Amino acid sequence: KPELGHLKKNGCPPMRHLAEFKLNAIPEGLEVGAALDPTEMFQVGDKVDVAGKTVGKGFAGAIKKYGFKRGLMSHGSKSHREHGTTGPGSTPGRVFPGTKHPGQMGDKRAKVKKLEVVQVESDMIVVKGSIPGKPGNLLTVTKAKGK
Repeated sequence: KPELGHLKKNGCPPMRHLAEFKLNAIPEGLEVGAALDPTEMFQVGDKVDVAGKTVGKGFAGAIKKYGFKRGLMSHGSKSHREHGTTGPGSTPGRVFPGTKHPGQMGDKRAKVKKLEVVQVESDMIVVKGSIPGKPGNLLTVTKAKGK
C-alpha cells in the first residue's frame, strides 16, 4: 500500500486509519507520530462538530426513505406503497435530476454540528446529543465552525 511507504518514510508504525486535519498553527513540541491528548485540545463547554458514517438501512422505498404517503389499500387501488409520478409528461420527456426515488438509505457520511463537550479525559470525550453511526464506529471530532 502507498500509505505503508508514507508511514515508513516518516518513522511511524502502520495504522488502520490515517487522516489529515487543518490547523491554524502548529503547536510547539508536536512531532510526527506523536499521540494527541484530548485534554489539551478540548475543554468542557466547547462546541464541536462530530462526523461519521450513518447506520445503513439497505434499499428503501420512497415511503420509508422520504416519508411519502401511501396509496389506498382497498377500493380497487393499485398503488399501495408506490411513490406516484416521476415528473412531467412528454415534455420534457425525462426525469429531472434529484427526483426522490427508492434507493440506498443511510451508510453515508454525516456531520452533527455544534454539540457541547460535557467531559474530557485522556482517552475519551463526552458530548451532549446524538452522533452518527453505530457504537464503535470511527468518528472525527473537530472544533465547531461559525458561531
